Amino acid sequence: MLESLGFSAAEEASRAETTCSIMASDQEKYRRLMKQLLGKPGNGNCADCGAADPEWASYTLGMFVCHSCSGLHRNIAQISKVKSVLLDPWSSADVEFMDSVGNHAAKAKYEQIVPAFYYQPTHKDCTLLREQWIRAKYERKEFLCVERQEPYSAGYREGFLWKRGRDNGQYLSRKFILSEREGVLKYFNKHDAREPKAIMKISTINATFQPTKIGTAHGLQMTYLKDNSTRNIFVYHEDGKEMVDWFNAIRAARFHYLQVAFPGASQSDLLPKLTRNYIKEGYMEKTGPKHKEGFKKRWFTMDDRRLMYFKDPLDAYARGEVFIGSKENGHTVLPGLPPNIQGYHWQFGITIVTPDRDFLFSCETEEDQKDWMATFQTVISRPMLPQDYAVEAYFKHKP
Repeated sequence: MLESLGFSAAEEASRAETTCSIMASDQEKYRRLMKQLLGKPGNGNCADCGAADPEWASYTLGMFVCHSCSGLHRNIAQISKVKSVLLDPWSSADVEFMDSVGNHAAKAKYEQIVPAFYYQPTHKDCTLLREQWIRAKYERKEFLCVERQEPYSAGYREGFLWKRGRDNGQYLSRKFILSEREGVLKYFNKHDAREPKAIMKISTINATFQPTKIGTAHGLQMTYLKDNSTRNIFVYHEDGKEMVDWFNAIRAARFHYLQVAFPGASQSDLLPKLTRNYIKEGYMEKTGPKHKEGFKKRWFTMDDRRLMYFKDPLDAYARGEVFIGSKENGHTVLPGLPPNIQGYHWQFGITIVTPDRDFLFSCETEEDQKDWMATFQTVISRPMLPQDYAVEAYFKHKP
């Protein structure tokens, strides 16, 4: 057949080889252009989580994302289709579209009216927060008009969450009501109960996603102060959107409470106080105040300046709390333990020196020791704020 068209087999093979060579050189050119687009302002960080040096792109939305977020975009394939900037083939039309949009323009379009209190996750946050942020922006288009934001902006929320039992660890369905007007989040042990089992004041509540610790992708840890002690509650919901809506509803209520409580404070001052992730968590060994007791393995949580320790990571109450002040107030952290200390199994010690007493801990590995030391050093290097002095005073007068 080739000969009937006037071409020999050798000539046709040569033409095919030339065509492939042209296509390959085109691909090199398009990939080079795509890499150049990554250098444009805004494109050097993931459009969704802010991670540096994204190497994937949504060629239907016109923006660059990191590898982790690209996987979440695949869950909304009807809206966003992704390709690798460096490995997948690109066409001239693709490159032109990516050039015409880019991360700045995409964010301006899909993040027009994100409420100030709404949690915008980073690359360090759990998958659930990042996935629901992506779905909220591109699938539900929540930030294009205010009407779409009712679930978490209303100031009142009622629903059922699975709550872990304090003593038996069993998860049971409990009715929760968040009332901004009353300034509380409360839950009821029975669906028809008139009196709540617990009342959490919005003024002291915190919420943070803890999927690894709780053992479910949608696990949320809520804490509040009860009789000046921190109380933990662990909840989840099968629907990821429902759980993130509860989280942002708590943030909204906290935001409005703080605006009233601190009328002179700027928005940038208030936003970090809506909810907070723990600075660090993990196991260490500790001994008692006389340093003669045997060291016991405990789960530690560093929450702002409160170092709390628990027998189990999912305990409702801390076994004890240590206030970590600043170096100006006589707090220091030292590697190792004082001589003649006995009773520890883990070899990598830490001593926290405070004006009142020294606290002794030991870590299982040198890496754990370095991480905890760096955490304590960061806290101690931070100047004390007025509210920190109030917390410190409570610790000093605690029975």
